[in-house]
Formats: sequence, structure tokens, C-alpha cells
Amino acid sequence: MRLLTAFVSGLIFGLGLIISGMTNPAKVIGFLDIFGHWDPSLGLVMGGAILVGVFAFAYAKTRKTSLLGNTMQLPTNQDIDKKLLGGSLLFGIGWGLAGYCPGPAIASLLSDYTQPLIFTAAMLGGMWISSKLS
Repeated sequence: MRLLTAFVSGLIFGLGLIISGMTNPAKVIGFLDIFGHWDPSLGLVMGGAILVGVFAFAYAKTRKTSLLGNTMQLPTNQDIDKKLLGGSLLFGIGWGLAGYCPGPAIASLLSDYTQPLIFTAAMLGGMWISSKLS
């Protein structure tokens, strides 16, 4: 049941990314281009995700176990430190340059484009480097 739930959740997430245009780097870069040809439509996607997340996390905080019986493992650390700020800055720069973030890049791997492959390889390389520096 856990594998099926993970598969269905991933499928819904991936379809949402594709339908919303998050897998299209031009759409993402258009959203970030606030002084040029700004495309605000991705703000609706993010707003919808935040709205769902607020209610989902509020509900999750009231539970000791997940709906499948696993222990709830919600983050408790609320510190804003140099690692968080640096990582956020690098993530934002990468997102702005490439037009991809991890989820949409992975959802785009089966496309005919090499950009998601290059981005994902670089992302995995960065994760590996980070694990060695930590």
C-alpha cells in the first residue's frame, strides 16, 4: 500500500507540474523576468501549492501517525543560519539560470531535450559535493 501511495502521489505531483507549465523553463524564466516580459501565471501555481500545504501541515501537526500508520516526521528546526541562506541563494540562482528546480527537472527527464539531463546531472553532482563537505 505504501508503494502504491507513493506512486499515485508522485504521479499526481508530476502531472501537476506538467499541466501548470513548471516543466517549461521558458515559463519559469518568464515568471522571474519581472522587469521584462513578466508572466505572473506561475504565481497562481505557487499560491495553490502554498494553500494546500498550509492546510496539509496544519492537519499533520494534529496527528501522531500518518494515514498509513508511519510515525509523523515533521521538521522542528526553525533556525535561519548561513547554510540555509547560502543554499537558498544557490537554489534561486540555479532556478533563475536554468528555469528548472528539482521536481520539474526530474519530471522532464523523459522529454526530448538534453537540458533536464544536464541539469539533473549537475544537481546530483552538487548534492554529492555537499554531502562530502557536510
